[in-house]
Amino acid sequence: MKEYSAEQMLEKLVAFDTTSWKSNLELIDFVTAYLEGHGVPVRTFFNEEGTKANLLATIGPEDMPGIILSGHTDVVPVTEQKWSGDPFAMWGNDDRLYGRGTCDMKGFIACVLTAVPDFVAADLKEPIHLAFSYDEENGCTGVMSLVEHVGKMPVKPRACIVGEPTSMKVVNSHKGICNMLTRVTGHEAHSSTDRGINAVMYAADMVQFISGLAAEMRERKPLVEGFDPPYTTIHVGRMSGGTAPNITPSYCEFEWDCRTIPGSDEEEVLTRFNTYVDAEIIPSMETQAAGYGAVETEVTSKVPALLPQTGSSAESLVMALAHQNEVQVVSYGTEAGHFQQTGGVPTVVCGPGSILQAHRPDEFIEIAQMRACEDFLQRLLDVVKK
Repeated sequence: MKEYSAEQMLEKLVAFDTTSWKSNLELIDFVTAYLEGHGVPVRTFFNEEGTKANLLATIGPEDMPGIILSGHTDVVPVTEQKWSGDPFAMWGNDDRLYGRGTCDMKGFIACVLTAVPDFVAADLKEPIHLAFSYDEENGCTGVMSLVEHVGKMPVKPRACIVGEPTSMKVVNSHKGICNMLTRVTGHEAHSSTDRGINAVMYAADMVQFISGLAAEMRERKPLVEGFDPPYTTIHVGRMSGGTAPNITPSYCEFEWDCRTIPGSDEEEVLTRFNTYVDAEIIPSMETQAAGYGAVETEVTSKVPALLPQTGSSAESLVMALAHQNEVQVVSYGTEAGHFQQTGGVPTVVCGPGSILQAHRPDEFIEIAQMRACEDFLQRLLDVVKK
């Protein structure tokens, strides 16, 4: 079995184009062969179409609590971004490694995989679980089969480390995310008659209501300190409808999201929105053309907040491994909330690279961050071996 440096492993992983709308199976097959070549059994969890898979591998005794090292294999698109080189052929210099996914988050996975020979050679007193997922960039939807399996483990892991880019800082809390699609159905007519139901204008009323909720959230006292911004945010990101200026539009839709402060009511915004629609929008539609108007809101993805668990087994362990004396909070979402709430495992986020480099053209990770992650994993090995 060929051994890799972290840089060589990262180059292999980046070469797999795992943009979220594509399959990740070539990467999963490579990782599976690599792990099985070191005698590590692998379990895969496929999506319904069989085109994507999560991977779970355990090194060490399965009858003891252990540590999960978690990362997602998918990356965001490079479409319409201007790159200095091929995004899927890593290049670099003495300080940085460039390519899609180098930072978010194949850099962490590469460090974990290159540590596998040391993990296998050691006499571990508790296991290290490797958990690699798909579709994180699509609202953390793919990881659920893996998380549900973790939740049913006879011996529950004592900590989960999600290796998203935090510059190796320890993050114990992040906001929750709810992405929504609202479809507005009106009634088409000639604009001169004023007898239709204008789906675009009713959608605009709803967007205005959402804007008012967003303003209200800005004025609330923060429930958890340290977030930037320190309040729940609500945002409408896309709106589409209508066919011509002289036709009353019969359809409009808009996509929006809500990012909630941990500890707040994650259902409040959608509940209040639906109440407004039922009380104001639908009755108004009925007065214009009874039986034609409708509003439907679909939750397209939902990422639970990572709740701070001060002094948890995960927080205490990772702060010691990272040589940190304090924890951070972040506004972006990760799979950590799923591992914590559905999997029932104390979870923190800590990984190499800066989130400022994620999702942008010429994404990169500093080699110094890779070295820091390797040192972190070596200290983890020192903790779990006999």
